[in-house]
Amino acid sequence: MSTPPAPAVGPMIRAWRSSRGKSQLALALEAGVSTRHLSFVETGRASPSREMILTLAEHLDVPLRDRNALLEAAGYAAAFRETPLDAAAMSEVRAALAHILEASEPNPALVVNRRYDVLLANAAAVELLAFFAPRWRGKNNVARMLLSDEGLKPAVANWPEAAGHVVRRLRGELSAGARDAEDDEVLALANAAHAALSPEHAAHAARPPRVLVPVTLRRGDFVVDLFTTITTLGTPLDITLQELRIETFFAATAASKDALAIVTRGGVD
Repeated sequence: MSTPPAPAVGPMIRAWRSSRGKSQLALALEAGVSTRHLSFVETGRASPSREMILTLAEHLDVPLRDRNALLEAAGYAAAFRETPLDAAAMSEVRAALAHILEASEPNPALVVNRRYDVLLANAAAVELLAFFAPRWRGKNNVARMLLSDEGLKPAVANWPEAAGHVVRRLRGELSAGARDAEDDEVLALANAAHAALSPEHAAHAARPPRVLVPVTLRRGDFVVDLFTTITTLGTPLDITLQELRIETFFAATAASKDALAIVTRGGVD
């Protein structure tokens, strides 16, 4: 079986430019190169330097993982490391994240990566997910839980809106760049969920992200109206750190605050 040819850097740069909605002229002006030279790079008639690739990637806001892919496609070494969160070198980061999660109590808070794998969680988040997704036995991944009938889906009263938000995030994070098999599997789930959304909700999912995302969870007599916020780390130089997201849930009403307190303290039989 023949190995498919490696992607060329020029078309990859053109694809990123198109995904960002920028013209060649706009990108050339921002990066300080001529439009002619950028055109030659995109068509493969000119080979970009390492510095030019990094400059173009910076102006296109390409994720660090995909900047490495651009460099490697051009024959250069990767520039950005990917350190596992459980590595010794990440001990200070883990301590800082644990402090943030603890300080967020009694609000549920999770640390997830770009495909929504749960990397860390505070006690309130563990109780929240266990209560509203009691049948879940799958992977610790919020997207999988939300999109599954065995997970959170039956408990989310405004599921199309909440799913649309997560699907938009996943498609934006995983569609354009480098992926592994796990990424492909989660992206396939997101694409299938997107196809199942009504035209109205699919259009809603395509809009820019909201600052506050409402979620209504219901199980029996317990109804909790929440909104979520997502925090990212500022200007990280490690792929793992760039892809971390801290998602925190807040009660939207006084009644929901009381109900949430009962659930997250394990007070429901």
